Amino acid sequence: MSFSETKRDGVPYHVGSDGLSCNRETLRPWRKGREIIDALKHVTFDGLTGFVAFDSNGRRANYTLMLWETTSYGFQEKGAWDSHNRTVTFRPANETFKRVQRENSTLIVTSILTEPYLMVKPGNYTGNDRFEGYCADLAKKVSEEVGLPYRIIPVADNKYGAQSENGTWDGMVGELIAQKADLAIAPLTITSVRERVIDFTKPFMKLGISIMLKKESAQNPGFFSFMYPLSTEIWVCVIFAYISVSVVLLLVNRGSADEGEEELHDKDAFTVSDSLWFALGAFMQQGTDKEPRSVTERLAGSVWWFFTLILISSYTANLAAFLTVARMKTAVNSADDLAKQTEIKYGTVTGGSTEEFFQTSKIEVYQQMWSFMSQEANVSVATNEEGVKRVRESFGKYAFLLESPTNEYTNEQKPCDTVKVGSDLDSKGYGIATPRGSDLSDFLNMKILILRENGELAELRKKWWLQNSECGDTPPYNPDSNSSLKFSKLAGIFYILIFGVVLGFLVALVEFIYVSITTRHKSNFCGNICRRSEHDQSHERREQYHTPQPSQGVLVTEPELILLEEREHVFRRRCSHI
Repeated sequence: MSFSETKRDGVPYHVGSDGLSCNRETLRPWRKGREIIDALKHVTFDGLTGFVAFDSNGRRANYTLMLWETTSYGFQEKGAWDSHNRTVTFRPANETFKRVQRENSTLIVTSILTEPYLMVKPGNYTGNDRFEGYCADLAKKVSEEVGLPYRIIPVADNKYGAQSENGTWDGMVGELIAQKADLAIAPLTITSVRERVIDFTKPFMKLGISIMLKKESAQNPGFFSFMYPLSTEIWVCVIFAYISVSVVLLLVNRGSADEGEEELHDKDAFTVSDSLWFALGAFMQQGTDKEPRSVTERLAGSVWWFFTLILISSYTANLAAFLTVARMKTAVNSADDLAKQTEIKYGTVTGGSTEEFFQTSKIEVYQQMWSFMSQEANVSVATNEEGVKRVRESFGKYAFLLESPTNEYTNEQKPCDTVKVGSDLDSKGYGIATPRGSDLSDFLNMKILILRENGELAELRKKWWLQNSECGDTPPYNPDSNSSLKFSKLAGIFYILIFGVVLGFLVALVEFIYVSITTRHKSNFCGNICRRSEHDQSHERREQYHTPQPSQGVLVTEPELILLEEREHVFRRRCSHI
């Protein structure tokens, strides 16, 4: 219907009659208006928006309005509004995604080569089979859920993504902004700055900034590790004190007025061996057969007892701590310790989220650390691998600030010489990144939640962190094993015991041989004396029996002769045992 030429000379006109004027104060219904409205209510046709029909009130009836969203791939259908029920129905994320028509059906996944997230598999492989790691497995699971093939392409500049002074972005973030990639599955930290230019899914891994230091070289306990609680100087002084006290006790004993005369007659007098034995017994907290008798000796002995009491108590306490407690001898245990010193340098990966955290932090400690890192030259590194290498080659003079999962993984890899100290400095997460407004975001969010709830993300973490550990030679935890000492730590005392027993046996053997040789010579000498004595006594008895004794003036009687013969018999028997 055309409404051209409805006016003539500025006056409404219709088919030879005057029309209606909207400027009149009183309106008069148009007699043809009702007929037109009734005719329009019965009009039906298929238009661009679907079937068109009207109800009795002249409103469109039985129609549906489609809800569309503008995305990086064009318009995306999100749902529909039904005029009959007057409700909005949203389509599921996977159905919505499948409705999008892509020019390239293969998903381009950007990532970064860093252990254990993405690594090049050794061997002649092609395509996605060239890569392995946590993110490679996660990309495979996501592709299976999406139902589209994918291709992993490591980021060209090997960077995560940071904004330059002119506002452009590099790394994986830059590739997503330029729509060179559909997804970024990598250890890419979710930050507010990145969220302004790209979209993130819910975190697939929780993490925080941690501190990595070089582990102090562990020394195997020696055979004589029980002597380590006291230094070499103290052991030398103890030996010197032992000899000195023994000499003093002997001199005091010899010069004592109470024992001066008795020593000349008493066979149990205090000798050199007695002094050494008494001092050693007091040192070992044992008693001896002989004790000091004079006041001077007892005073010297009491001072020696007090000295050994303090020494043995100190040794026992230090030995227990030395043999049973594994102490970390590092001077840094937290970010506060790092900020308070300047001997140990520390840095982060350039252009990463860790550097951004210190740069934008409002906490005084972190601001102080950022001031130190920004003023010091060559403390930041380009990659995590470079930072770990610097920690291992710095002999404890460099600390690397990085995400806790990478720290924990590196500590479990050979040469097992790094360690995580302190707790995490913050709490954040890794997420899958997509271009701004991507139709994949909602769909991937749901899939990440499903993978987390069914434990598949935890299994991936266990696979690449725990099962691939190269430093897991320690036995499983045993409550009794932590409180018990190993043989290697106390082997020295057993060697000393064996040496003492063998030495005692050798001394006894030498003494036995010496006594045997001495006894044989003595036996021959005594035998000659016995035989000579026997001959002289027999000759003397005969003379006494037959010859009168001029000195005595009497003869030896027969009973006396019998007594002499009995004595001779006893003498012979004794000589036979020599």
